[in-house]
Formats: sequence, structure tokens, C-alpha cells
Amino acid sequence: MIKNSRSVLIDTNPGRNSQTYGIARELGTEQDLIHEPSVGVIGNKGDSQCYLGVLDKVQSIHNVLRSRIGVTGDKLKLRLVQPEFTVATSDGIRNGTKEMRYSLIGREITNDSLCEHLSASGLEGLIAVVACDKPPVGTISAILEHNRPAIIMSDGSIRPGVDSVSGEAIDIISSYQIAGSDDEGLKRRIAMESCPGFGSCGGMFTYNTMQTFLGVLGMEPLHMVAPASQDQRRQDTFPEQLVDYLANLISKNITPRDIVTRGSIRNAIIVSMSVGGSTNVMLHAPEIARAAGYADFYEDIMSVEEFNHLSENVVPVIVNARPFGKYSMVDIDSKGGVQVFVKDLLDAGLIDGDLITCTGETLSEQVDRLKPPQPDGTVIYSVKEPFKPTGGLRLLGGNLSPDASAVLKLAGVEGGLDNNIFTGRARVFDGEQALLEFLDTSPNELSDSDMVIVRYEGPVGGPGMPEMLDSTSRITAICREKNIVVGLMTDGRFSGGSVGLVIGHVGPEAATGGPIGLLENGDTIEVNLDKNELNCKQLDDPHTYKSRKLKWESKLDENSNIHPAVGEADTRLLNRMRCSAVSAVYGAGMHPNGSLWVSNPRKPEVSNFLPKNKFK
Repeated sequence: MIKNSRSVLIDTNPGRNSQTYGIARELGTEQDLIHEPSVGVIGNKGDSQCYLGVLDKVQSIHNVLRSRIGVTGDKLKLRLVQPEFTVATSDGIRNGTKEMRYSLIGREITNDSLCEHLSASGLEGLIAVVACDKPPVGTISAILEHNRPAIIMSDGSIRPGVDSVSGEAIDIISSYQIAGSDDEGLKRRIAMESCPGFGSCGGMFTYNTMQTFLGVLGMEPLHMVAPASQDQRRQDTFPEQLVDYLANLISKNITPRDIVTRGSIRNAIIVSMSVGGSTNVMLHAPEIARAAGYADFYEDIMSVEEFNHLSENVVPVIVNARPFGKYSMVDIDSKGGVQVFVKDLLDAGLIDGDLITCTGETLSEQVDRLKPPQPDGTVIYSVKEPFKPTGGLRLLGGNLSPDASAVLKLAGVEGGLDNNIFTGRARVFDGEQALLEFLDTSPNELSDSDMVIVRYEGPVGGPGMPEMLDSTSRITAICREKNIVVGLMTDGRFSGGSVGLVIGHVGPEAATGGPIGLLENGDTIEVNLDKNELNCKQLDDPHTYKSRKLKWESKLDENSNIHPAVGEADTRLLNRMRCSAVSAVYGAGMHPNGSLWVSNPRKPEVSNFLPKNKFK
């Protein structure tokens, strides 16, 4: 090993150099650059339409990067590596099946595989093209752990389909909501028409919640969030811009942890409230915070009390977006993009504009350069005249949620909380498959004010914490048809496309002895938004609680200490999830020894910025 005049470490071992020379030769880059810092492009891949556009975009960015690399003039003097891809499953195809257990695990596998690529390859610069729900979060987590200059671009949303009979815009949620219909012709037609082209889910579901999150976080240029996957800008214009931004990050040594801080995570959470975002953000935000070095989201970033105060009193919903509204991300793009409502939130003093972003500008500088129009008042609303008066998410404590991890997407509630309280009768199911069988055979047995309980579907119990778009969509259709209100609560999770009175992430989960595992049919369940609590009347009695807990413990396997109602962990991956998953309150990830692992812990900096209507 020697150093050249620029203090770059040069490896003289011909064994190691032989393939490095070979890669440079095959990629068409300078062989004199093989010892320079390496850069490359990665993409998320999987078996759904979400990923079909990724390959071409990765190749376009790779081609631009290659054209900008060289030893002369203002060329980037870097070593180029070939594109790499992570792998995940399709949420849309797997919902309602046992394979859905692998969805959230896909976030963890993306993190693992990208960590191996970044660390083993020693990448000093990265551009990532992300798609679907979970891989983007696994990608940003690995990038934060690696902490070398990097930038993200979303692959983009799918454009809505059109119902050939009604002429209305439809999407995958439209298809799931008619799953209980007896009209096979209707089901086939809507399924055929709802997902034309390619791209990730187009409403303000989990994908677009998290892409907006990443943009406000500072890791993705704001103007690259909203355009559709098939928008030609993603191949003609954005690649050059991305390489410019990355070159600037490298030259100034701006790393992901310079960008992703307590302040930027808080910004992203507040914006997620304002768009009525997916409940999944409350799994992904703690995981991103962990990767950024903050051990406990609710201790280091934002307390449960502050979260609820902001959502209830300060931050309104300012987009009319599906699933709770009418429009999709392509409509938001046509009205100026996410930068329109980001500017409105900045002007209202609800988010901090002084934080650095991947473009090298502060958030405010980036928005000022983009010069977004004013909210149009149909698709995008303003803080002063919002679409809904309160934020879209609420965290619940109470005797059923001692972790205060239970999350309600208030923006999607269609009834039953007019007085901020819902009281229902428990109808208990051990696992989603039991509920789906009930909905297939006895849907008319659902009654007004039922509270469906689905348990043993948490990170450990599932294992893998599957989402329940199939179940929630069928219940929503029944409620609309019969004009009734039926709630659903689970230690599993929901799709960002779910609507109704649905409460997920109830913790501790049933498989680990949480109170949700002690519920019985007919119990009285109360959702109280005045107190932000989820309670069971019967469990308030200490004697009842103790007797039910002893009954639950008597069913545990004497060797494994596992409850018989948990899902089968019949692969090494599912078993790894069961043995190492942390609870939903920590993001439901897979961490060594079942504990919360934090790479390079950091203490939250003291921020002088809080929203003008700050939490008292």
C-alpha cells in the first residue's frame, strides 16, 4: 500500500487490482481512477408494478455518472461501480395472504443487502432510486449507517386508472374495496383497469407518505417526489441534476447525518400529519431515527404528548388526497408538487427552513429556488384554509396500549367519532386469516359498533407484522353498504390505503403478553380521543386482568414459551424476525438479541426552533 500525491491510498496487490481494472475496462471508465473514491447507483427491485420503472432510471443515472467521470478538466475523478439492486416483495399482490409477513421484513433485508454493498465496496458516493413502501426506508437506514454522501430519488407513482363505465379515476384501493362483491364481472373489470402502466401506489398511501417524508427530511430533492414514474423528466432531466447534487455533497463532505437530524425528522413528521399520511410512518420514523443515531424516537425526537398536541391543535390536513380524499400524487404534481404545501407550512411557521438538504441548500432556499405556486384550494389547501382542521394521525395509550404505540389515522375515519368517543363490542380473531374466513362466509354478522380485534399479527406474532388492506377494505365496503360503523384494532399494521376506524400497532403485542391478548368476545372497548386512550372496561378490574393473564400463560408451550396462536415461522427469515424483532414503538425492526441497536449513538441537539403554536 502506498499513497499518491493526493494522499489517496493505492493498493499495489495485483490480485485485488485485477478485477478492479477489469470492472473499469468493462464499464468504460479510466483505469487510472481505480484507487479513487468509488461512486455508484442502486435501485429497489421486486415483483410488482412499483419496481418496473426502476431499472431504466438506474441505467440513465449510471450513464450520466459515467459520462461525467474522467481524469481531465472538470471531470469527476472517481471510480465507478456497477449498479446494484435490493429485493423486496409486493404489498399489493400479497395483502390478505401469509406471504404478507415478508413485507415489513423487506425493509430489513433492504437495509442488510445495501449495508453489505456500501460497506464492503467502500462507496464514497451513492444515488439511490427507491420504489414501493418498505425498501425506501431500508435504503435510507443503510445510507445513514454508512454515512457517506448520498442522495435519493423516488421512482415515482403510478397514474390512476379509469373506470370504463363511470369514467371515474380508480386505483388498487378501488379494487380491494369491492373484494366482497358477488359480481365477478365487476371485480375483473376494475382489477383490469385500476393499475395501468407502472409505478408505486399513487394516493397518499405509505409510498407517497414516505417519499414526502424523505423530501422534507432533506435526502430527496423536493421537485423529484411528485412526478409519475412514467414522467420523462425522471430520465431526461433529473439524472444530470442528481449527479450535480452528489458531486457537491462529495466536494463539501456533506453526509446523511449532517442532513438527517432531530430537526429534519421533526419537520418530516409534521408534514406527514399535514398530508394525512399512512400509519406506517410511525414504524418508519423510529427506524430512520435509530439509523441516524437516536435511540428512542419518543425520547429524542418527539414525545407522544407533543405529537398528539401538534396533530390535534396545530397541524391541519392540507391535501385532498386518496384514500380519504379525491386526488392522487399526479394531481398534486399538476398543481406544483409537494413544494407547494412545504412552502405553505414554512410560511405558517410550522416547520424549520434553516436545515441543510441534499441539494446543498437549506430547505427554505430549495423551496425559494423552486418558486412553487400558491395552493390551488382544490387539490392542495393552505394551513389557513385547510382540507381538514386537525392532523391526520393520533397516538393512543390506555390499558390496551401501555406502550402508547397504537396509532389511528384520523384523516381516514368515516364515522363513529363524532363526539370523540367510540364504544364497541369486541369481536376477537386470532390472526387475520380467521377474520378473512369470517368475512368470506358471514359478513352480514357484523353489526354497528362492533370492534374487530385481530391479534398475534405483530412483529413477533406474525411474525413480520403484516398489513391488512384486504380486511380493512372489505369492512369499509360493508360499513358503507349497511351504513354502520365497525372498528378494527390490531397488533399488526395497515396499508396507507386503509380507511375507517382502524387502529394498528397496539402494543405490547399479544405474542409477548400484551393486554390485547387478554380480550374476549363481548368486551367493551372504548376509543377516547379526548384522552387519546384505547381501553377495555373489563381489564380495569385487577382480578379480571390477573385471571385472564394466568389463563393466557397456561397456554404457552413449556419448552419454547410461545403461544399456540402465533403464526408459523417456517423459514429462517421468519424465525429471525420472531427472535430479534423489537416492538412497534421502536419501529418493529430486526435488531441483534432482540434489543435496540443504534449505530454511532448521538444525543439530540438542542433546537431553538419549534412551531409558532409550540407544544406547552
